[in-house]
Amino acid sequence: MNLTAIIVATALGAFCAPPAAAQDAARGRLLYEAHCLGCHYERIHKRDPATSLVRSQAQLRVEIAQRAASLKTRLALEDLDDIAEYLNRSHYKLKK
Repeated sequence: MNLTAIIVATALGAFCAPPAAAQDAARGRLLYEAHCLGCHYERIHKRDPATSLVRSQAQLRVEIAQRAASLKTRLALEDLDDIAEYLNRSHYKLKK
């Protein structure tokens, strides 16, 4: 399976899968700091909402899954959900 197929499959899985019942924002923050800050700073999430491509929680989860697909360390769906919960609470404030 090539990298593009993996990214698409991961993104579709993240988009279609319902969020976990009890997402852990504190755990998501730790995961974000450990795996995401190496490539970009948190200020990327503080841009003008009008220019952001992320307009829903589903889109946020897809973006996170696409970025995670490029990591050498595999993240479980629960990890992705927790990161999404952290980012939504701390930056995006999207409705559930």
